[in-house]
Amino acid sequence: MNKPSQGQVLNALAILMNNADWDSVDSSVLQTVIDSPQESGQQFTAFLKNGGRVVVGEPKIVSIDRSAAFGPVAFIGAGWSVVEQDERSLTLTEIDPTKVQFKVTLKNSESSVVGEEKLKRLIASGEIRLDAKILQTLWENQYLIPESWKQLTNGNTTFIYFDGTVLQDSSGDRYVLCLYWNAGRWHWYYLWLGYEWHANHPSAVLAS
Repeated sequence: MNKPSQGQVLNALAILMNNADWDSVDSSVLQTVIDSPQESGQQFTAFLKNGGRVVVGEPKIVSIDRSAAFGPVAFIGAGWSVVEQDERSLTLTEIDPTKVQFKVTLKNSESSVVGEEKLKRLIASGEIRLDAKILQTLWENQYLIPESWKQLTNGNTTFIYFDGTVLQDSSGDRYVLCLYWNAGRWHWYYLWLGYEWHANHPSAVLAS
């Protein structure tokens, strides 16, 4: 692939600026683009990779580069390590995000469950628990995340956990990573498995 020259980039931006029908664009939409620079840049990159044409519908396949393993130190910081993984998830080189299920392991009248117990229930259920490399891929290519993943759960932010990778910090506590949509942009975070998980803390799984 030949990288574009600076002149090509400037010419392309000038063409877009001078030929866009700005009068037909709502100012609130433009403000969303301004307020979400990372996601907007990824969307624009997808537009260019598609030959300068709008991608119709949500992308169905996400490619996972397994040539390098997920690196917790590079992604989070010093002192982090991987202590447990769902080996079935590690064999996935692509996923269809529309087939990902959000699994909540609450039973009967439970309003919450401790993370370690939640993990045991997930393992017993048999679904493939998506791993941290899949989360990292989605984080670095946010235009691939389905719009439906932004939906609230019972009016609360939905935190989507990738329990296929269990992490450990320097003190020995165990955590899993999540993605969530808030304040107009995507975020990632990690949660201690000693914490209480609620209905808005589902796990991203695939049928085995």
